[in-house]
Amino acid sequence: MPHKANAARRHHIARPKHKVTNWAEYDAALRQRGSLTVWVSEEAIAGWKAAPRTTPGGQPNYSDLAITTALLLRAVFRLALRQTEGLIGSVLQLLGLELPVPDHSTIARRARTVTLPSPPRSSGGPLHLLVDSTGLKLCGPGEWLIEKHGTKKRRSWRALHIGLDVGSGRVVAATLTDRGVDDASQVGPLLDQVSEPVASVTGDGAYDRSGVYAAVHERHPRAAVVTPRVDAVLSATAETAPTQRDRHIQTIAEKGRLAWQRSSGYNKRAGVESQMARWKGVLGEALRFHSDQAQATEVAIGVAVLNRMLDLGRPNSVRVI
Repeated sequence: MPHKANAARRHHIARPKHKVTNWAEYDAALRQRGSLTVWVSEEAIAGWKAAPRTTPGGQPNYSDLAITTALLLRAVFRLALRQTEGLIGSVLQLLGLELPVPDHSTIARRARTVTLPSPPRSSGGPLHLLVDSTGLKLCGPGEWLIEKHGTKKRRSWRALHIGLDVGSGRVVAATLTDRGVDDASQVGPLLDQVSEPVASVTGDGAYDRSGVYAAVHERHPRAAVVTPRVDAVLSATAETAPTQRDRHIQTIAEKGRLAWQRSSGYNKRAGVESQMARWKGVLGEALRFHSDQAQATEVAIGVAVLNRMLDLGRPNSVRVI
């Protein structure tokens, strides 16, 4: 936010206005996201109980399908584990199904080892990937306790890194790291989760690192990387053998940053920021599991929930001004 003393000298740009052209369909999709219409297929009933184990060890009572269902309901309705157990039991009772209900201890324990189904893959050609990160809180004293009792204990948090497909709006990759991990270091792990070819990778200035270019071109040699910082400078070989980054900087110097953002597609990066806001609005700002394995499962479940809601319908927004 600029200082007030410089407000009169700044170039003011009118905020663009957009219009949703498919409001009726999108409005119906938003209502459907809160629908509690539940049905259980014959395949789900048959696969609710775990298959007999062929290796040494205890026999699990519930399949990965049953645990995944519990975790999905917990994420969508922001329930505690005991309330999740009660919801599943009431739904099965209303449907007249005599299936066992996983207790809250089992759900918590299996969250560390459950195998989630593979997400559907896109077949619409190369992906244009948007990358960004945000912080998710962990357990700790809240603001009220800090103000009332003056505790000095910090509320800890972890960093969520996601990769978003511009075309479909779906989250196609996600990693969870400690808060001290550099954003740029996660581009490689995110790309490793994408099986489709990638046409471009776009992020903010935090991703303007040589390691990011190397990670992208190692996996997708023809992919473009759009990440120059505001204070970026040309390389030593810019005059004789300009790199992709050099060409971006030269375009900014010749045509201005706004023109470069439109021509390079950098403006689409706002889509991943909107997805971050949607994550915290729908799923909350905190991680509720305590172990690293369960938190990784919690993030994967969150990705599945947001993608499922997006599949119900998304707005078709066009700029009018």
